[in-house]
Amino acid sequence: MFKIQTLNKIDPVGLKNFPLDQYEIASEFPNPDGIIVRSQAMHDMELPKSLKAIARAGAGVNNIPLDKCTDNGIVVFNTPGANAHAVKELVIAGMLLSSRRIAPAIEWAKTLIGKGDEVPALIEQGKKNFGGNEIRGKTLAVIGLGAIGVLIANAAQSLGMEVLGYDPYLSVKQALRLSRNVKRAEGIEVLLSNADFVTINIPQTPETKGYINKDKIKMMKDGVRILNFARGGLVNNADMAEALESGKVGCYVSDFPDEATLKMKNVIAIPHLGASTEESETNCAVMAVDQMRDYLENGNIVNSVNFPEATMDRNGGPRLVIANKNVPNMVSQISSLLASEGLNIANMLNKNRADIAYNIIDIDGPVPSADLAEKLTSIEGVVMVRILP
Repeated sequence: MFKIQTLNKIDPVGLKNFPLDQYEIASEFPNPDGIIVRSQAMHDMELPKSLKAIARAGAGVNNIPLDKCTDNGIVVFNTPGANAHAVKELVIAGMLLSSRRIAPAIEWAKTLIGKGDEVPALIEQGKKNFGGNEIRGKTLAVIGLGAIGVLIANAAQSLGMEVLGYDPYLSVKQALRLSRNVKRAEGIEVLLSNADFVTINIPQTPETKGYINKDKIKMMKDGVRILNFARGGLVNNADMAEALESGKVGCYVSDFPDEATLKMKNVIAIPHLGASTEESETNCAVMAVDQMRDYLENGNIVNSVNFPEATMDRNGGPRLVIANKNVPNMVSQISSLLASEGLNIANMLNKNRADIAYNIIDIDGPVPSADLAEKLTSIEGVVMVRILP
C-alpha cells in the first residue's frame, strides 16, 4: 500500500485516479511514499527517508528543494501544459486590461451610484478619460516558447498582432505547435526593441531571477507594457518601479503582486489567478497523479525536473530502478553485481541528466530479496534503489 500525502488541496478528480486498494491518501503522514503539492513551500520541510517522489500540480517548482531531492534520490515531477490554456487566457486579458484602461473605468463607473437619471449623461461625459489602444496591429514579444508561450503567441497572432518569439532552447515538440506566422527573433535585443508588449514565460531559477531588469528595459520602446504571469522574481522590482515612474514602461501587469509592486504606479496587480480555473486545477491534478502512479508502480519517469526522462514497457517480471551519480563505470558495477547474484537482465535502460543517472532493469525470475537493494546501495555513487514486483 502506497501512502500519498497532499500538502495543499488537490482536485478530487485527480486523486480518484489512485486505486483505493493500492493507495492511502491523507494530508498528514509520518512516512509517505509520495507527496503531491501545489504552492506550499517545502524548503524547510524535513524529507522522510520513505519519500520516493514529489509531484507538483503545476509548472513552477521553486517551492521544492530540488538539489536536496536529487541527492536523496527523490524524483520531482511537474505538470507542464496542464494549466497552459488558463494562463494563456489571462495573459490575453492582461494585454487588454493594460491597453483599454478597463479596470479603472469600471471603478469610476461605480462612483456614479446614486446619481439616478444623470448616470447615462455622466457616463458619456466621463468615458473620454479612459481612452485606450487596440492590440490589433501591435507587436508582442514572447520570451519563452514552452507550452504556455506557444499558446500565447498563437492566440495573439490570431487576434491580429505581430508576434515575435524568443527561446534559444525551443523544443521540437513546441516548434511544431508554433504558428508559422510567428517570427522567431535570434537575439533578445532585436526582440525587445520592436515590442509594444512583452510577456515573459520562463521558469524562475537562480540564473533567471531578475531577468527583466534595467538593462533589458533600456532595450525596449518607450511606453512598453510588460506582462509577468510566470514568477514574480523574474522581474527586478526596483528597476521596474524606476521605469514606471519615468514612463519608460507604460504599464506592468503582474500575477504575483507583493508589497513593493502594489505601491508602484501604473501596475495592474492580479492575485495569482493564472491557473485558477476549475479546468486547469483538474488537469494538473490528473497529470500529477498519473505521473506519480507510473513512477511508483513501474519506475517510469515523465516530466521530471531533476531526473532524466526514462520509460520502458514491463516484461511481466520484477524490475529494478536505480539512481546513481553520473560517473564512469556505474553500469558495469551494477550489472556485475547482478550477475554475481545469478540474476539475468532481460531488458535495461540507462539515462542521465546533469549529475544524475537513472537505470531501469527488468530481470528474469522471481522477485529478488531485500538484500539485493542493500548490496546495490553499497556501491559508491548509488543514491537510490527500488525493487518493483
